[in-house]
Amino acid sequence: MKKYDVLVIGSGPAGQKGAVQAAKLGRRVAVLEKEPFIGGAGLQTGTIPSKTLRETALYLAGLRQRVIVGFQYVLGKKVQFQELMHRKNSVIQNQTEVIIDQFSRSEVEVIYGQASFEDRHTLAVRDHEDRLEHYQGDVMLIAVGSRPRRPAEVPFDMQHVYDSDTILKIDSIPDTLTVVGGGVIGCEYASVFACLGTRVTIIERDDRLLGFADAEIVNSLSYWMRHSGVVLRLGEEMERIEIERPGRVVTHLKSGKQVVSEKLLFTLGRNANTDGLNLEQVGVRLGKRGRIEVDKDYRTSVENIFAAGDVIGGPGLASTSLEQGRLAMCAALMEACPSPGVTGGLPYGIYTIPEISMIGETEESLTEQAIPYEIGQAYFKEVARGQIIGEDYGMLKLLFHRESRKLLGVHIIGERATELIHIGQAVMTFGGTIDYFVNTVFNYPTLSDAYKLAAMNGIYRL
Repeated sequence: MKKYDVLVIGSGPAGQKGAVQAAKLGRRVAVLEKEPFIGGAGLQTGTIPSKTLRETALYLAGLRQRVIVGFQYVLGKKVQFQELMHRKNSVIQNQTEVIIDQFSRSEVEVIYGQASFEDRHTLAVRDHEDRLEHYQGDVMLIAVGSRPRRPAEVPFDMQHVYDSDTILKIDSIPDTLTVVGGGVIGCEYASVFACLGTRVTIIERDDRLLGFADAEIVNSLSYWMRHSGVVLRLGEEMERIEIERPGRVVTHLKSGKQVVSEKLLFTLGRNANTDGLNLEQVGVRLGKRGRIEVDKDYRTSVENIFAAGDVIGGPGLASTSLEQGRLAMCAALMEACPSPGVTGGLPYGIYTIPEISMIGETEESLTEQAIPYEIGQAYFKEVARGQIIGEDYGMLKLLFHRESRKLLGVHIIGERATELIHIGQAVMTFGGTIDYFVNTVFNYPTLSDAYKLAAMNGIYRL
């Protein structure tokens, strides 16, 4: 039986960072991966593929150049979807090599096979040739991620009805697509397919998309989605899905309406990949949808077993999974963790078209808490860089305390929103005020200059 200081189950973002952190602390580490490839859903079926597809769609549709040169480009329907995914394969290959190199330099061993607990320190691993090996570890990190929820009543067939994993395997760009679920995944794919010329309908049971995001930003996204031809069925709930014949899927709504499309994407929820780990054997407590319950140090109900990433639930971001894996191993292996944990809040990046990013409080949350706040706004079309790149719909909004002027939240929609958010994140992390942006010189012309315009706008409101 091989013995290690740390055994990590799963090679996604949380597993990667946790394994490397443990190795840097001088421990002997092995990563166990049930798939024949590393990287987890983030690299193979989720984050990287979907964002690569988004960039390809933007390029092919000429979206960024339309306003500048004044022409409309219609993507030919004869283009095969897998041709669009060609870039995805090279990105995945390159990123896989990066991860392998990181493991190699940190002397992290990778073991392929399905792991299950025999006791709190022992894993039984069955490889792809059905051979069984046993491994012991002083510390365990469970980072097995999650998978799309697939209710039995939904007729997934990979020809008409898909989830967020299988949608990447369709053979052609559909003329029409129904998306069930107006969350992050649903909105992202709806935007991409609309950009490719597909007529998309989103069915969402709430009265708005992205219920956790700032209402004004979401309203702006909804406007641009409708402008792109997306039909929003808000406040509607799916009753059943029927495949009438090849190329015709009918979604029956509880209101009695019907939505007909060529294909359908179901994006309601995800389940943790805890099946088969035999966690009940060692007493690890599970919550809703198989998620592992952890404390603030990512320790489970068993002292030497930790968990991080999607397997413990929200926010379901690769960025936070990376940090959770690192902090879990710091808590497990060090008397004092060198980092107090995530500070300043978590930034959200939503890769719709246009993209959205946010951090901190929303207007709704501040109103509920009776916190006196003011807003400062700037539109990208007001800054020179926005005019240069034809960015007509971007907006940056700052929320700050009326009395202390402390920055409380940043919300951005438009080009490079997920990059720009980090300026506001840094200021919030160090407890800065809106005056920082007023008294700071930004490169010109840049989209970052919108921070200064928004701050000035906010001060004028005071």
